Amino acid sequence: MTLRRRGPAGVGYAAVLAATAATVAAAGSPAAYAATAPATGTAAGTTVAPAADTTPPSVPGNPRTSNLTCNSVTFAWNASTDNVGVTAYDVYHDGQLITSVGGSTLSTTLTVVPSVAWGLYVNARDAAGNVSQASKTVNITPPPCQNDSQPPTAPPTLAGTASGTSVRLTWSASTDNVGVTAYDVYRDGALAGTVSGTAGTPPGTSFTDSGLAASRTYRYYVVARDAQANVSAHSNEISVKTGAGCTNPVCGVTTVTSDTDIPWGLVTLPDRTVLYTRRDAHDIIHLNPATGAKTTIGTVPNVQGTGGEGGLLGLEINPKSFASDHWLYIMHTSPSDNRIVRITFENNKLVTSTEQVLLSGILRNKYHDGGRLRFSPDGKHLFATAGDGQNGANAQDKKSLNGKILRINPDGSIPSDNPFGNAVWSYGHRNPQGLAFDSQGRLWEQEFGNSIMDETNLITKGGNYGWPQCEGTSGSCDGSGLIAPKRTYPVAQGSCSGITIIRNALYVACQRGERLNRLVINGSSLTNLTAYFQGTYGRIRTVEPAPDGGMWMTTSNGDKDSTANNSNTKIFHVDLGG
Repeated sequence: MTLRRRGPAGVGYAAVLAATAATVAAAGSPAAYAATAPATGTAAGTTVAPAADTTPPSVPGNPRTSNLTCNSVTFAWNASTDNVGVTAYDVYHDGQLITSVGGSTLSTTLTVVPSVAWGLYVNARDAAGNVSQASKTVNITPPPCQNDSQPPTAPPTLAGTASGTSVRLTWSASTDNVGVTAYDVYRDGALAGTVSGTAGTPPGTSFTDSGLAASRTYRYYVVARDAQANVSAHSNEISVKTGAGCTNPVCGVTTVTSDTDIPWGLVTLPDRTVLYTRRDAHDIIHLNPATGAKTTIGTVPNVQGTGGEGGLLGLEINPKSFASDHWLYIMHTSPSDNRIVRITFENNKLVTSTEQVLLSGILRNKYHDGGRLRFSPDGKHLFATAGDGQNGANAQDKKSLNGKILRINPDGSIPSDNPFGNAVWSYGHRNPQGLAFDSQGRLWEQEFGNSIMDETNLITKGGNYGWPQCEGTSGSCDGSGLIAPKRTYPVAQGSCSGITIIRNALYVACQRGERLNRLVINGSSLTNLTAYFQGTYGRIRTVEPAPDGGMWMTTSNGDKDSTANNSNTKIFHVDLGG
């Protein structure tokens, strides 16, 4: 076991996280609240603690903004109500905590980023740690702080080399009167990818173009962009010829199908066809990758979106029993919770009359709903990721199902060897969305950070992974027994969701970072990080093994609103080298 070490405290949100964690810790979980509440007399003269407060506040109403400038905005809302009393409001943008204010405060001034679109919303919290559902989202795009019509200089000294069917490009940095924010790489006149910077950090000056045809000559040039979309002249143009065959870990990429909704969970059936869930449309598609033919097998009942990340999420089959039982295991958001169900798949139809609810009561919210499912290799146990429901206290409460990796039997019963007598297998997670087993039967997990670090963890029975005290290795990570991540990534370059393991390599699908990360599993370490497809396909959501030794990869472009069929997504097959 590797314990966490104290990392840099970070700036901005890190302080907010620490303050929020302290507030929640002071209030405690509902159980802790009951234990510390004043005793009450009874007719017999004895005293008992009052019942725990488990009622969350109402949703904050009428969220609104005013005084928007290039670097600040005032965000306000109407008061929530609560059976005991609202003690705090937590303000978020796009799932990331910005600040917390007291329960009598109904507005706050926020620092924003010029020209960067945000979706603002607020949750209410009471003394027992109960958190409301999120308010409606208010979208803002701050104006630039100064009008800038001057483009960057052209990127100089572009050079490239081929390695098998990949091309590695490098160039020197452009200059700009304000600052370069991105480089766009063009292959044969079409956009091949983007290398982006983050606030305060300029973009890199290299790019690997993968999945190309063998023995073919490609032409490349690069342009620079600034925050106001001024585009430079293009660099020198070069020609690079690929090798006679793929000698790289990632080889060719083929589009299998496109979709107007978000493919979230995906599983390969024994006949080598594919089923995938559509998050906002709430149905399941049967796809024949060989022909591209698609059939809707049915709509999952009782699914409801959250205006954010909830909806129809994880999908799994038991590899040891599907041929005989035909159960599809599904994780979804309902009007009241997140839950795991199973429904049979017969004659290319979803037989909804067979639905069984295996596990319910996982708190839902706009964001942080988790949702990934994965059977153990022996088929004996089903694992699931559950987000903290935008309440960090849940992650450390071993009686709560939120902020956890969960483990149940295929029929929904609780395994006798689970560490806490319930469905909890590990705890201290923020919003885990990736699960994969390696060749040794070890479980790896991928988790969203707030604003500093995403993390990849090696999961152990009963392990505490530190949230909300820690985000990656930042924060107060010196607590006894906290398990450190095996790898961290800056959130702006990550925000990664699904993972898969193929031939001892871990593949990580990243959304905000718009890339596929590949790492080699070396003992209990992750080494040789390489990023592929940076900006080539947009946000990447899910990766799964394909039966030919390659990989399925799905995009997640145009989501976060629970509106069906308003996205532009694709499912790819990725050929993998040895």
